[in-house]
Amino acid sequence: MNVPNNCVELKIPCKPEYVGVARLAILGVASRMKFSYDEVEDVRLAVGEACTTSVEWAERNGNTESNIVLISEIGDDRLTVDIIDEAGSRNDGNVGGEAEQEPENLGALLVTLLVDEVTVEPKDNGTHVRMVKYAGQR
Repeated sequence: MNVPNNCVELKIPCKPEYVGVARLAILGVASRMKFSYDEVEDVRLAVGEACTTSVEWAERNGNTESNIVLISEIGDDRLTVDIIDEAGSRNDGNVGGEAEQEPENLGALLVTLLVDEVTVEPKDNGTHVRMVKYAGQR
């Protein structure tokens, strides 16, 4: 992925002990924008949930040696965060019912409540999550 000048890119191992690094990095980026304290916290929590979900899928799929790439694009009134993992497929064969109660689904619900836009797309060997948070939308 080609990264423009108004972006901060971070690549971390897909392991639980590095999720805090992603949270701190996005905290630093978001706190320099026109976000309120609560909006900064929303972004930090959403990034943490998305990275934690990537780590959980990496563990399920035996891809714990993979990476997570976090790209934050800084706009005048919004922050776009792309989280791209190599954790493998997120399709575990469950359809409806039990899958609704899985922790990653609760994490996904939390992310949708914390940011203004979320898209999740499968990619070759992982997932691309894009989150957008607009300043002053809370």
